[in-house]
Amino acid sequence: MASEELACKLQRRLRREEAEAGDPQPAPLAARVPEPPAPVLPASADAELSAQLSRRLDINEGAVRPRRCKVFNPYTEFPEFSRRLIKDLESKFKLYDAGRDGFIDLMELKLMMEKLGAPQTHLGLKSMIKEVDEDFDGKLSFREFLLIFHKAAAGELQEDSGLMALAKLSEINVALEGVKGAKDFFEAKAQALSSASKFEAELKAEQDERKREEEERRLRQAAFRELKATFST
Repeated sequence: MASEELACKLQRRLRREEAEAGDPQPAPLAARVPEPPAPVLPASADAELSAQLSRRLDINEGAVRPRRCKVFNPYTEFPEFSRRLIKDLESKFKLYDAGRDGFIDLMELKLMMEKLGAPQTHLGLKSMIKEVDEDFDGKLSFREFLLIFHKAAAGELQEDSGLMALAKLSEINVALEGVKGAKDFFEAKAQALSSASKFEAELKAEQDERKREEEERRLRQAAFRELKATFST
């Protein structure tokens, strides 16, 4: 192991330095104080330490990006999304986060794509995660889930990619005509979200029109009565 090899090298170096300095003959073996054994790390801890050191070197060299903090504000990081859309996507994310750990892993993504009617191969699923996996943990956080829709809105996804299929099929209005790309897709989403307010606006316009017609009719009747009274006198 790396720790044992390092300890042995240090011991050999100390002995060599003592010999070069002209130290007296070493004491008899019986008089020597036994050296404590070098600490031995478990294989998992040794591998984890190596992985951390390797990642730190990659970050320093600019090969990878440092991990983002898991706590974030989606409303400030994704200002192009309305609060209602973010709430809808959060509900969708929690629906497929079967483990309730705040992530969608490979198996959960597999089940998600199957339920959406767009099953993917194992390599396809890994490719989907890799495209937005900013912290390289092999699963999707809520931020990375939102990043899928951010990329879709910006036109950064291939039309036939798994992520584009996920972005489209995750919404209730993807069957609307004219939805052919990311831009049209999110315009359709905005249209669906505002349909209720448009209906209310149209209803109010009709009510205002009826009030205007009623007022005009009242004025005509008053003018007719006044004219009639004039000719009657």
